[in-house]
Amino acid sequence: MKQLLQNMRDGKTAVVDIPDPLPRPGTALVRTAASLVSAGTERMVVEFAEKNLVGKAQSRPDLVRQVLDKARREGILPTIQAAFNRLEQPMSLGYSSAGTIVALGEGVQGFEVGDRVACAGAGYAVHAELAVVPRNLMFKLPENVDFESASFATLGAIALQGFRLAQPQVQERVAIIGLGLLGLLSTGIARAAGCEVFGIDLDPKRVALGEEFGATACLRKDAEAAGLAFTRGRGFDVVLICADTKSNDPVELAGNLAREHGQVVAIGAVGMDIPRKVYYTKELSFHVSRSYGPGRYDPAYEEKGQDYPFGYVRWTEGRNIEAIITMLASGGLNVAPLISHHYDILDAPSAYDLITGKIDEPFLGIVLTYPEKDKQKATVKVYPNERDPKSAPAATTGAGILGAGNYAKATFLPAVKRVGGIPLVGIASASGLNANHAAGKFGFQYATASEEEILNDSNISHVAILTRHNDHARQTITALKNGKHVYCEKPLALNAAELDEIETALQMKNAPLLMVGFNRRFAPLAIKMKKFIAASNEPLAMHYRVNAGFLPDTHWLHDPEVGGGRIIGEGCHFIDFLSFLVGAPPLSISAKALPDAGRYHQDNVILTLTYPDGSIGTISYLANGDKTVAKEQVDVFSGGRVAVLNDFRQLEMTCAGRRSVLRSRFKQDKGHGASWQAFLSATRGNDPAPIPYRELWAVTLASFAALESLKSGNTVKL
Repeated sequence: MKQLLQNMRDGKTAVVDIPDPLPRPGTALVRTAASLVSAGTERMVVEFAEKNLVGKAQSRPDLVRQVLDKARREGILPTIQAAFNRLEQPMSLGYSSAGTIVALGEGVQGFEVGDRVACAGAGYAVHAELAVVPRNLMFKLPENVDFESASFATLGAIALQGFRLAQPQVQERVAIIGLGLLGLLSTGIARAAGCEVFGIDLDPKRVALGEEFGATACLRKDAEAAGLAFTRGRGFDVVLICADTKSNDPVELAGNLAREHGQVVAIGAVGMDIPRKVYYTKELSFHVSRSYGPGRYDPAYEEKGQDYPFGYVRWTEGRNIEAIITMLASGGLNVAPLISHHYDILDAPSAYDLITGKIDEPFLGIVLTYPEKDKQKATVKVYPNERDPKSAPAATTGAGILGAGNYAKATFLPAVKRVGGIPLVGIASASGLNANHAAGKFGFQYATASEEEILNDSNISHVAILTRHNDHARQTITALKNGKHVYCEKPLALNAAELDEIETALQMKNAPLLMVGFNRRFAPLAIKMKKFIAASNEPLAMHYRVNAGFLPDTHWLHDPEVGGGRIIGEGCHFIDFLSFLVGAPPLSISAKALPDAGRYHQDNVILTLTYPDGSIGTISYLANGDKTVAKEQVDVFSGGRVAVLNDFRQLEMTCAGRRSVLRSRFKQDKGHGASWQAFLSATRGNDPAPIPYRELWAVTLASFAALESLKSGNTVKL
């Protein structure tokens, strides 16, 4: 399919062929008929992308600080590589569209194939021929609402949410600063609600449009005098700021126009240095409107389809969008006069030349249209390098990858590429977009949105699973049953039942090899550390401090059904590393957490592990630290020997008063390449399983037991 993408590194906006996406549970596949270009939001993205590196740094000093902190922690080379990897990743544009449902994912109720719908959401209602949209971001269209009008529904909901925040009453006077697309939609909404509307803009043509929409309108230079006359000297009950400018003038003007105790709502992106005198004197209320309403940025609402109770949250983002659709159907809002340009999806880059000023002509509403497709089954493969494996001799062995997120592209796939030794056949990601980018960058023969393509491909003998944690066990089991060796990123499973199913799959005759990506035990400095400590011939006292960093409440890793939580999802790495140093699985584990204080998710935890030889290990996994401090440090004491491993960049070893230090100055090496190399070697019969299965099982069960210990307060024997 065709999709419009923004390259954040070179600033190019292009229409690209990517694999057709497939609907996931709780979503529908929608064939797009029309989508609206948001001249404000999308122009900012494009203009940022077009800046050179210095310009990008100047406009985002917060990101520069993050890069510098990362360089201090992890080294210059990996930081540069990570930064460029981020910039190279294509960005989807668009968040307001309309089309027809062509397929339904599992669990979607209230919709049928063939339904005409309006769609919302960045990353969902994108400028693409096909889009995967969650059920709470789709809305059925009445027969008398055409697709082009429906493509305005999301932007209309943004205007409506700002209007609702002010809580205006019938016949109240509303001033609207900025008569662009958002301002004119706000004008139509306020008029439909029975308000007297006064519009202000810098452009005489937009002033005229405001008057066509039923407002009394004037130029900025006349605003204060004309506004005073319009309100008979009393000031406006409500001022909606719909302008798009870095200037503080709209906020200052709003204060001057509002009556005492009036309401000012910022809907557009403007300077917000609020002048104290006028806002204090009039005791004004100032609101910043957040997108389309309650539910926005809440994964439970947008991704999982959990609606808010109607009696408690009357106007969610979904109900705001439905209200706009109802207004379109009833004639209370007419957006047809707002459409200034149409572009076919193939000509979409020209629309961005228009909104960024490269084409010098006035514009307002820009609608992208999509030619109708026939009903044949969608293809799911794209060959970025124009190499169709069906036309070439079949490979005797090859690698397939499930998952193409940031970790895959920034860390894992570069290591796989460096190691070499196996053809890269196919890569899959849920939307197909990330897979398509990774396929071109790393030389895979094809990209797809279908995991089945990878798991059933006879040319693929090795599968690496880099998807979200809740998919790991299911994909591992399917791959093993299909006779494929599996390299699964941690965690292997989220519960004991999944682990049992994997064990059953491994008991098949001639079962393939399974490995979990506990890469730290393969790091060069880790191997040297173990060799140094092993010479003591005494039990080990080990402490692993992890400055894990804070994750927001909405992060998927906190979701027990998706990420499993941070102990299962990431803590297993550190349990494995201590077990690697000892050379045996733990016997018991206990866990204590700091009080969460409503901010954390039991992710400030001290784990204590005991081992058969008497060794004791503690893991301090902490989310309450400062990111400028190194992420990981391991201290080991044994038999007169002390080893300190600092963030896999420096190893300090001391014995009998002699101290030696090994350093990796420019980059970390956490063993990703060596781990993959060991996996390949073992599958070819050259070496035994890189990590014995009993250790994989013991570490995974220990992570489950850590949660059990947190709940019970007791030590759990393994």
